Amino acid sequence: MNPLAILARLGAAVLSILAVFGRVAIFAFGALTHIVRPPYYPREFAHALLNIGWLSLPVVGLTAIFTGGALALQIYAGGARFNAEAVVPQIVAIGMVRELGPVLVGLMIAARVTSSIAAEIATMKVTEQIDALVTLSTHPMKYLVAPRVLAALLTVPVLVGIGDIIGIAGGYTVAVKNLGFNSAAYLQNTVDFLETRDIVSSLVKGAAFGVIASIMGCYYGMNSGRGAQGVGRATKSSVEAAAVLILAANFVLTGVFFSL
Repeated sequence: MNPLAILARLGAAVLSILAVFGRVAIFAFGALTHIVRPPYYPREFAHALLNIGWLSLPVVGLTAIFTGGALALQIYAGGARFNAEAVVPQIVAIGMVRELGPVLVGLMIAARVTSSIAAEIATMKVTEQIDALVTLSTHPMKYLVAPRVLAALLTVPVLVGIGDIIGIAGGYTVAVKNLGFNSAAYLQNTVDFLETRDIVSSLVKGAAFGVIASIMGCYYGMNSGRGAQGVGRATKSSVEAAAVLILAANFVLTGVFFSL
């Protein structure tokens, strides 16, 4: 194949990727600006709070408690090779608060909430309900996107905090009931080892992941193709994009908080 043709295809692929990033960035900027500008739709916001926050608690709690318990077992088994079993409380605490808690909650939100938002908005587009909103002089970004993004921004950090606590509790339960740790000493080591920066980083990650998950769901829903196939493709793409961006954002935020 002609080297110039290869170069042209490579350049077209790069430009296509940059165009996608540009469209997403413009959409995200528009969503964030609509949050702070009236009119507001409190009913849509309350519905989004319920869906993203309260209804996500069961899956977040179950994920966190099993992860914390498994982490305690793994750290104990690994530490036994070096006579370092006593570090279980500290490693469980820092592992859950700094990394596993925010990332797992973010991915659960991407799986549950992002897919739900994308499917809901894509279905509205297919059935021309979004066109009806425009006909009624209601801005779709203001009515559909802004309440969901704001709800995710506020609720996901709370879910991350709850997930951190439940995960540490899961590790505590396994360590005390199965591994023979002293209850008071375990709790004291956990409290002494955690720093304010760890907790702040966890909550900031939760806010960032919530924004990413909600924006990806809204973006792919608003830009879905026609028909059932378009709805399915939008739902799948939104979850994939949200999961990848959450992991990338986690890497960047970890570097910002802990590289110094």
